[in-house]
Amino acid sequence: MNSRNQIRARSLRAVLLAGAGTTLLVAAMPAMAQDAAAPAVQDEEDAIVVTGIRETIQNSINTKREETAIVDALSADDIGDLPALSVGQAIQTITGATTHREKGDASEIALRGLGPFLSNATFNGRDATNGSGDRSVNFNQFPSELVNNIKIYKTQQADLVEGGVAGTIEIGTLRPLDFGKRRIQGEVKAQYNPYGDRIVGSGGIGWRGTLSYVDQFANDTIGIAIGVQRNDTNNPEETYAASSTWVACRADNAASGNCDELQREDYGQDPYYLVPNSYIFRQISETDKRDAAFGAIQWRPSDRINVNLDVQYSDRTFVESRRDLTISEARRGLTNVEYDENGIVRYLEGSSSLESNGSELSRSEEYLGGGLSVEWQPNDRLTLTFDGSYSRTIRKEIERNFRLRTDRNDLNGDRTPVGDQRIPYIYELAPGSFVPTITIDPRFDLNNHDLFWDDARFRRDESKRRNEIIAGRFDAAYELDGFLSRISAGARWSELTFRDYDLRNEDFNDLISDIDMEGERTINNQCRQAFPQTGYLSAAEGNSINSWATFDVDCLFGAYLGTVDPGLPDELRAAANRDVTERTLAGYVMADYDADLGNMPVRGNFGVRIVRTDVTSNGLRSDLVLVPDDTDPGRFTLAETSDFQTVRIKSRSTRILPSVNAIFEVAPDTLVRLAGYRAMSRPNPSALGAGRTYTLGDGNEGGFTSIEEAIGNVRANGSPRLKPLMSWNADAAIEWYPNKDSLLSATAYYKQFNGGFQPVVYDETFTINGEQVTVPVTQTRNSPDKSRIYGLELTAATRFSFLPKPLDGLGAKVSYNYADSNFETQDIRLGDEYDPVTEEVREGLIAPAGLSGYSKHVLSAQAYYELGPVSLQAIYNYRSKYFQDFVGGNSQLRYVGPSETVDFRASLALMPGVSLRFEALNLFNEPKATYMPVYGSSRQYHYYGSKYFIGLRARI
Repeated sequence: MNSRNQIRARSLRAVLLAGAGTTLLVAAMPAMAQDAAAPAVQDEEDAIVVTGIRETIQNSINTKREETAIVDALSADDIGDLPALSVGQAIQTITGATTHREKGDASEIALRGLGPFLSNATFNGRDATNGSGDRSVNFNQFPSELVNNIKIYKTQQADLVEGGVAGTIEIGTLRPLDFGKRRIQGEVKAQYNPYGDRIVGSGGIGWRGTLSYVDQFANDTIGIAIGVQRNDTNNPEETYAASSTWVACRADNAASGNCDELQREDYGQDPYYLVPNSYIFRQISETDKRDAAFGAIQWRPSDRINVNLDVQYSDRTFVESRRDLTISEARRGLTNVEYDENGIVRYLEGSSSLESNGSELSRSEEYLGGGLSVEWQPNDRLTLTFDGSYSRTIRKEIERNFRLRTDRNDLNGDRTPVGDQRIPYIYELAPGSFVPTITIDPRFDLNNHDLFWDDARFRRDESKRRNEIIAGRFDAAYELDGFLSRISAGARWSELTFRDYDLRNEDFNDLISDIDMEGERTINNQCRQAFPQTGYLSAAEGNSINSWATFDVDCLFGAYLGTVDPGLPDELRAAANRDVTERTLAGYVMADYDADLGNMPVRGNFGVRIVRTDVTSNGLRSDLVLVPDDTDPGRFTLAETSDFQTVRIKSRSTRILPSVNAIFEVAPDTLVRLAGYRAMSRPNPSALGAGRTYTLGDGNEGGFTSIEEAIGNVRANGSPRLKPLMSWNADAAIEWYPNKDSLLSATAYYKQFNGGFQPVVYDETFTINGEQVTVPVTQTRNSPDKSRIYGLELTAATRFSFLPKPLDGLGAKVSYNYADSNFETQDIRLGDEYDPVTEEVREGLIAPAGLSGYSKHVLSAQAYYELGPVSLQAIYNYRSKYFQDFVGGNSQLRYVGPSETVDFRASLALMPGVSLRFEALNLFNEPKATYMPVYGSSRQYHYYGSKYFIGLRARI
C-alpha cells in the first residue's frame, strides 16, 4: 500500500473508529443510566473501590460539570496519578487536544485541531517561559509525576489571562493543606528503547526516578510539598531531510542542467518544478538527562488568610551525535526531470558533490519559575488576592560540525571510479509516498573513507535564548445576594523579555590549508569511524542508503585545528540577534450570576477584559564587504564589518475582550452551555525580532558569483509591528451526565478572524563595499483579510458496569474534533506578495496553507480495564495533516503528514501502597513525515521507534 493510500486509510479508519466508538458508548448509556438508579449503593461502592484510571476519569467528568466555562480536564487526587509519562502525553488524552511529536514524545499542543500559536498555556495560573521562542509551556520540562491537574478552557472568561483563541491550558500542582494528608512516594522506572539497542556500544537502557513528600504541621496551618525527579534516557533517531529552502526551477531550461530559478514576473506563464538546496541522510545517537523539582509551602493561619508559595525548577540537557550523508548540490546537473501539475518532482537524474558530515550537538535548557499568592477575606463577602510571579528559561545550544567532500581523486591521488567530484544519482518519489528513493551511482562506494577527504570545513555554532517574565496581578471578588452572585475585578501587569544570539565560528582556512596531502591521509585514517548503528532506516520502505563512511568529530577538530572546541568568535554581536521586550497591562470586570428561568436553573458569567500591549524590538545593522574566494576568482562571500548600528522599532495595541458564558440545567443530569467572546493570540516573541539574516557564503558552491545573487539572501528574522490575531467566537454545547463514570457531550463552535498574516516586501538600503545597494526584504504584516473556523467536538465516556463480572471493570472514552477553516498563510518565497506602497498583490506560485497547526480531524480513544489489583489502559491518537510554521516565522511552508500512535499502560498492585507499572509508547513505530513547500513534496521523515518503561512505585 503506498503512502497516499495509507493516509486515506488512516483518515477513514480514524473517522470510522470515532463513529463506532461513539455509537458503542451511546448504546451503553441507557444501561448506565439504569445502573445509576440506586445512587446510594453506587456511591458506597465508589467510596470503597474507585482508584486509578477510573478515579481520574471521574474527577475529570466532575470538573467539567462544575466549571462555568466550557472546560475539559484531567485531574488526579494524588501526585503521580496522571496516566502518562509526560505532561504533553497526559494532555493529548483530553478531548480536543492533540500534540506534535519530537523525538517520539509529545511537545507542542494543539486544541481543537488549532496550533499552539492560537493557544495559551499557564502554570498555576501564570504565564510560563520556554526556550523555543514561542508562548507555549515546554511540556517536556515538567514530569507528569509532579503535576496533579490539567484544565483546558475551551471558552474564555474575563478573569483568565488573555492569549487563547483556541483555548487556555492550565497546569496545576498540589497545594499541601488542601491535599490534607501526609504522603511519601517514590518511583523508579527503567526504559528500554529498541532503536537505542541498535546504536553501537549502547544497550538502549535508561531510567527515571521520582520522589515526593507532602505533609501538614502546626495544627494544619502549614503545609509543604516537595518533589524531585531525575530522568536519564536515550532517544536515537533516523531521518532523511531536504533543506528548508526550496526554489522553483524553470522546466524549460535544459541547456545547463542547473536550476534556473523562476522569477516572479514569469509566475503563471512558464512551467516549473520544486527542488531544495540539498538532501541529507542523518543518523542520530542521543542521551537525554533532566533534573526537575517543585516545592510548595501553604500557610493558612485562619479561615481568612491563605498564603501559597510555589517554585518549579527543571534542568534538561541532551547530547546528539549526528552523522550525515549530504547531497549538497541538489540544484545542479538536473536532467530527465519528471514532475506533476503542482511542481512536485517524481523523477530526476542529478550530479552533486557528496559530503560526509558529522556534528556533536548539546543543548541545555534551564527553567526556574514560581510565585507568591496571598488571599485575604476581610469579611464574609469580600476576597482580595495578590499574586506575584517570575519565570525564566535559558536555552543554550552548541554544535561542532565538520565537512569532508568528494573529489575527482581519492585520498591516495588515484582517479575515483566515477572520475569526477560530482557523483551521479537518481531521485524517485512514488505518488503519495513520503519516502523518496535516492540511488547513488553504484560505481561509488559510500562506505569507502578514501573518497571523503576534500574541502575540509569546520564550524562551531552557539545559540542562546533567554526568555523571562515578571508579572503581578491583583483581584477582588465580592459576594452578592440575588441574580448577581458575585462581582470580580482585577488588574495584571507583566513584562516579557526575549533575547537570543546565534553565532558561528568558522574562520579556520589558514589552519586547514597548512596541512599537506600526507597530513590529510594521516588524519583521515586516524579519525575513521565505523557506521554508528545497525539497520539504519530499515523501516523506510524504498530507502536504498543504509550506511556511509563516518568520522569522529573530536578527532578531526583536534587534528585540523589543534583543539576540540575552538570557542566563540571574537565578535559576539550579529545582525540576526533578537532583543524583544513586551509589556502588558490588563484589567477586567466580571459578574457571576445564578438564578432560575422558570423551573430551570441558570448560571454563568459575563464581563470584559481590556489589554494594552507595548512591544520594543532592537536590531543591529552592519555594512557588508565582499571577500574574494582564494581558489576561484569569480566567486566571493560576504562579511560583516562589525560596525553596528542599533535600530529600535516600537509597536502598541489595545484590545477589548468581552465575554459571556451561560449554563442551563435543562434536567438534573443535562446541561446546555452557550458562550460568546472575543479572543486574541499574540505573535510569538521570536517572531517580533528586528534583526536581519544574511547568507554570507553559499557553502555548497563556495561563494556567490554576483552581488544580485548575494543580496537576494537577505531576510528579516521577525516583524516587530505584528499585532495580535483577533477573533469573535461562539460555542454551544450539550452535556449529559447519567452517572459518575459517564459523559456524553457535543460542542459546536465558530470563530471569525478579523485579520491574518501576509508577506510584504520593503526596500532597505545596505552598504556593500562602500556602495549603497537597495535590497528587497520580505517581512510579515497583519492583513485586513477575514476568515473563519467552524467545528464540532464530541466526547463519550462510560464504564460498562452493567456487564457481568469480571467484564464490569471495562471502561472507555472517545473524543473527536472536526474543524473547517478558510484561513490562508502564504509561502514567504513562493506565495502571494504585497506591495506596501501600492497595495497591489503579486500573485504567488504555490497555494497557501491554513492556520499553523490546524488539523481537520483529531481523534483520541481510550479503553481501560480495572479489576482488583490490575489496571490496563490503551490510548489511540490520530491527527490529520497540518501546516507547521517554523519558530520565528518568515519561513517557507512546511506540512506535517497524518499521525497515528498507540500507547499502552498497565499496573499491578503488589501490596497496599506498592505497585508494578509498565508503559509502552508508539507501539507500532509510527514515523513523522513532513513536506515542503507544497503538500506531497517530501521534505523529511523521522523514525524513532517504540519506548518501553517498567517501574516500581511505593507510597506511604
